[in-house]
Amino acid sequence: MAEPAHSPEQEPGVRGPDGARSTQHTEGQAGGETPWSQAGPLSSSRSQRSQSVGTVIIAGLANLAVAVAKAIAGVVSGSAAVLSEAAHSVADTTTELLLFIALRRGARPPTSQYPFGYGRESYLWAFVAAVVTFVLGAGFSIYQGVQAVQQRHENLDPTVAYVVLVVSFVAESVSLTRSVRQLRRRAARWHVSWLRVARRTPNTTIKAVLLEDSAALIGLVLAGVGVGVSELTGTPLWDGIASILIGVLLLVVATTLAHNNIALLVGRAAQDAVRAEIEQELAAVPDLRSVDRLMTLQLGPEDILVAVKVNFADDASRAEIEVAADEAERRLIARNPAIRYVFLDPTQRRE
Repeated sequence: MAEPAHSPEQEPGVRGPDGARSTQHTEGQAGGETPWSQAGPLSSSRSQRSQSVGTVIIAGLANLAVAVAKAIAGVVSGSAAVLSEAAHSVADTTTELLLFIALRRGARPPTSQYPFGYGRESYLWAFVAAVVTFVLGAGFSIYQGVQAVQQRHENLDPTVAYVVLVVSFVAESVSLTRSVRQLRRRAARWHVSWLRVARRTPNTTIKAVLLEDSAALIGLVLAGVGVGVSELTGTPLWDGIASILIGVLLLVVATTLAHNNIALLVGRAAQDAVRAEIEQELAAVPDLRSVDRLMTLQLGPEDILVAVKVNFADDASRAEIEVAADEAERRLIARNPAIRYVFLDPTQRRE
């Protein structure tokens, strides 16, 4: 799902060299309040971006504190699983830093050399973050687990490990709760479940934080079970197995995020719900008989480009086509402020 987008100040309704009508909407252009927000597109965009930055900062600080505690507990207890969780938290902290960079660089305004802005650069940094999780977190965890299984040191002291794992679980739960709350607000826009928004949102920052926090909670459970079973059986074998499972979990998360960002870097269309809204609004425009071709492109986490080849009634005058084109632009932007650029190519089909 797309979110309300940032919109620089440009004159709407400009015709390009090919005669296509284009618009880059501004703060007041959407015609006042939208059905889902009491603010205009620009303020809504700033609010969404601020929420994303806040989510990343809170998740990063939580991961940093948890990483230090886990590392100390891992050394003291001798648990491979807890040390793997420390590496997990270090990887998550690095990822949050990269996601913060993604948000800052992706939010830069368009320039003459980059007329559609830098939104897709955020996907590049998010992809790098996925690679970091893959190499730093998963690689270390699997290696540590294999070493523990092979060597089987009999020096586990789980007391400190249990305390740190419980405290870490609480900290990660706070971060996850914030991510879910933000997704619920976005889901209200589409009247769908927040899980569906999480699967389909082009905002990889929120998706990455959600997956990382969820994986962190699962990893903590795996570490706790590994330490507990090792204590009960008197062998560290299960602690090593838990460490390997944590590494596999991180591999799944990294692969999921990498695949999602690659699709967005290549140039993924807006979601079906967005396209359906566009078609619905265009169908209500007077004198617009049909949509010959509709193309959308996700320019960034909160920016959509729409290019439409529309067919007007044969008896429509030039003035009526102009009015209808303006109406189409107004409807699309008012319905979804994430639509940042609109290019209309009006034609008259001859039967």
